Amino acid sequence: MNPEPPMLVPGNLHGMALPILAAAPVVSLFLSAFVTGWLSSNARAGRGPMDLPNHRSLHSIPVPRTGGLAVLTSVLAPLLILAGLGVFALEYAWLCAALALVATISFLDDLGDVSPWTRLLAHLAGALLLIAGGLHWSVLDLPGIMLTLPALVGGGLTLLYIVWMINLYNFMDGMDGFASGMAVFGFAALAILGWSGGEPLFGLIATCIVAAAAGFLRGNYPPARIFLGDAGSSGLGLLAAGLSLWGVQLGLFPLWTAWLAFSPFIVDATWTLLTRLLRHERVWEPHRSHHYQRLVLAGWGHRKTLLRGYLLMAAAAVCAVASPRLPAHEQWLLLGAWTTLYILIHIKVGLIERASTPFSASAVTSRGPCDSTRHNPRSTSNRP
Repeated sequence: MNPEPPMLVPGNLHGMALPILAAAPVVSLFLSAFVTGWLSSNARAGRGPMDLPNHRSLHSIPVPRTGGLAVLTSVLAPLLILAGLGVFALEYAWLCAALALVATISFLDDLGDVSPWTRLLAHLAGALLLIAGGLHWSVLDLPGIMLTLPALVGGGLTLLYIVWMINLYNFMDGMDGFASGMAVFGFAALAILGWSGGEPLFGLIATCIVAAAAGFLRGNYPPARIFLGDAGSSGLGLLAAGLSLWGVQLGLFPLWTAWLAFSPFIVDATWTLLTRLLRHERVWEPHRSHHYQRLVLAGWGHRKTLLRGYLLMAAAAVCAVASPRLPAHEQWLLLGAWTTLYILIHIKVGLIERASTPFSASAVTSRGPCDSTRHNPRSTSNRP
């Protein structure tokens, strides 16, 4: 029989694994900060793809859209070193394969125009790779309720979920520091659940993502000197979907816990999509209908909107970490409280709009589905 690969189990790590384990997120943090600075400096020298302002944009100067390279490289580099030392899992290998496919097509789109359908096919292929690796939604697990889904239904829902997470993260990357901030808070919740649940490899991967996103904020906090680009936002969306399904498979949490951790993005993007469908709008067209966009356009500005968003993300992450240990009736109360909160936020955004100077929130010309982040509106209230 082939020997089993070393496993990351607390109390059973060989001597050299402990310092390497502790160093991995530190490497991700500093590598991300360094590569982010290097990429933004090279862009100022006229090298690399740029997000050029146009009549649909709210930024007034060209900004590089290569930040995804900094984040994804900084996540993968220390983890690949650990994999070379025997610290790995098959799920991680499938996750890397899906990430490589989606990020590569997305980066090609950052460099130039890639067909919307090519991007969509890449997203579907990435989702199929995760499913092939055993990361799929097979059980409807709500507080006090557990129903096994038929294989065909579970497979279809998994495919839809992964593709939607990739795209909604892309759609929500329209404000400096927003998508990277969501990565810090959302993956921090998953990391804590992984470490506390006795799955340190899962926790380590999530922690490295947190560290890489935090390092990227060096250049992405408003006024941003660099954007994630399609490669970064789509890659983070795939990682959010993949790790949430992996955490469910490991028994760390039900899927709705991961949804709660990323609910500031999931609710805004899904609510906006459904609203536009009900209005018979062309949902594949870029627009300015997300709640965060409406607040910026209503005069809140970048930093005020972003900091309020961070408070919401932090609260969602804390509740997500606590949720698996609550009794079923308290879990339902938690879900009800967050549902009420998001309804109130929607109402509040409308009140803020009506009290402000009217701004145009009309849809703009489309490139097609899976639209690249470089066409998302960005505020310039804090830019020179």
